[in-house]
Amino acid sequence: MVTALIFASLICLVGGAALAGQGPKFKEGELLVKPKSGADPARVEQALRGQGAHAFKEIRGIGVKAVKVPAHAQEKVRAALARNPHIDFAEPNYLGQGMSLPDDPSYGTQWHLPKIAAPEGWQISTGVETVPIAVVDSGVDGSHPDLGDKLLGGFNFLNGSTDTSDVLGHGTAVAGTAAAISNNSIGVAGVAWRNPVMPLVVLDSSNYATYSNIASAIIYAVDNGAKVINVSIGGTSSSFTLQYAIDYAWDRGALVFCAAGNANSSVPNYPAACDRAVAISSTDSSDNRSYFSSYGDWVDLAAPGSSIYTTLRGGGFGYKSGTSFASPVTAGVAALVWSVNPSLTHEEVLNILRNNADDLGAQGFDIYFGHGRVNLAASLGAAGEFVPEADGTAPEVSVASPSEGEILQGTVSFTVAATDDNGVDRVEFLIDGQVVGSDSSAPYAWSWDTTQWNDGGYTLSARAVDPSGNEGVSGSVDVQVSNPAEQEVVVEADTEAPVTLITNPLPGATVEKKEQIDAQASDDTGVVLLEVYLNGSLISSTSDNTLSLRWMTHRLDSGAYKIEVRAYDAAGNMASDTVTVYK
Repeated sequence: MVTALIFASLICLVGGAALAGQGPKFKEGELLVKPKSGADPARVEQALRGQGAHAFKEIRGIGVKAVKVPAHAQEKVRAALARNPHIDFAEPNYLGQGMSLPDDPSYGTQWHLPKIAAPEGWQISTGVETVPIAVVDSGVDGSHPDLGDKLLGGFNFLNGSTDTSDVLGHGTAVAGTAAAISNNSIGVAGVAWRNPVMPLVVLDSSNYATYSNIASAIIYAVDNGAKVINVSIGGTSSSFTLQYAIDYAWDRGALVFCAAGNANSSVPNYPAACDRAVAISSTDSSDNRSYFSSYGDWVDLAAPGSSIYTTLRGGGFGYKSGTSFASPVTAGVAALVWSVNPSLTHEEVLNILRNNADDLGAQGFDIYFGHGRVNLAASLGAAGEFVPEADGTAPEVSVASPSEGEILQGTVSFTVAATDDNGVDRVEFLIDGQVVGSDSSAPYAWSWDTTQWNDGGYTLSARAVDPSGNEGVSGSVDVQVSNPAEQEVVVEADTEAPVTLITNPLPGATVEKKEQIDAQASDDTGVVLLEVYLNGSLISSTSDNTLSLRWMTHRLDSGAYKIEVRAYDAAGNMASDTVTVYK
């Protein structure tokens, strides 16, 4: 569901029933946790460890961590983390399912293509290779004759590899519906003949996908150049994580088309019911709502989804039914609209689909067909003639942190929230009206080392600029910088010499044929040199603070002998000890 709101209203977060009778609702022993903006990572890690949890993956782009927790205490841990002041939210890693039904061999042709005026539309465009369609699903059969030559490199979020082979069959059918190779005397025709497919694997062989993998795949698709993303997967549990992923795509100019669900009810499915997602219900060959199609005020458009003849895993062809196939029909239309006019914004593409749809059911928007069933020919005609309205709307921008009146010290994160219907080119950070930094990608942040600034009051603000040059300016936030005064370190001069002691031989001793000279020294700052002198001549030295020297005395003449040991510290202070012995 897409609304006209500039800010995400997070209606994706309202309610959410269990997948009653449909298997597990969430992945046991896993949570999705998002730290608050600017939270100290050490504090977050401490909060996780304190609950026996640890992060095993981060969903890049939205800062959500997938976390392992003790399965027996999952809800207790979730509640504790949700209360933590450093945590934005903690939720289960819910599961979604592919939205297909058993095959229905009621029709012998691809009835859905004439129904959306595809033959007329193909006279305008059959697509371009520069507008890919990302298929977030179970993978795609790369050996299929109607698909293999148009597959891009993708990613497998189940095992972290680039193997995008279809583990279920669902993704191959979805991909063929959107973009099977056409006019090649083989099999079937997709909506978008020439547009490539980016396969992203999230559905496993049992037809389940975690919300964390769905969100990761949406972000991956956007970051790798896809503006058309199809998600024929859904669950009945609302999710902050999915909403953040949909927002990530929307804010970067991409559209996420989602299957509305096959429950024949108004219970919302997610991500279809997330704000800014494009939810697609299903129609049959008589332009009635398919008997299975979910409905509600969150449905945006309708498309054929009953008995769609499409590609099957293993190289074959067959019939598939479900909103899983209505969604890629619409995604294929969107890809062709962008092919005709690549300068269109995502919002302009969506409005073209809405304004040129065939109105079914009650006049105007309704809960069963949304704005109507998509019409390819009318949409492509409108795209070719489209004249964009001048963008005179500035971005919405606000200082997210620090907060008003906050006392700051050390290095702090200056963060800004900024949104615009046509995207944000850059955000500038201002202190007392002067630009001190900028950021061109969300989340917008600048690291402020307050130790380089004088203590006192400062006024923070931000400016956001959109692609048309419109500037939005935030309100101001007043803060105080107060860093602890640096303590002057006074290093006293070292004037104390080491303590030096000859422990053997003893003073006045009589030596025989051989003798052992032992000495030691100590100093607060350390001994760097010990020297041994015999009658004033140096006979040995060491950098240790102890010394043991064998003294051969059998050739010495009779008489007195003076042994002196000198010890030095790093400051050059010297002390000595002397003994006199006799032969």
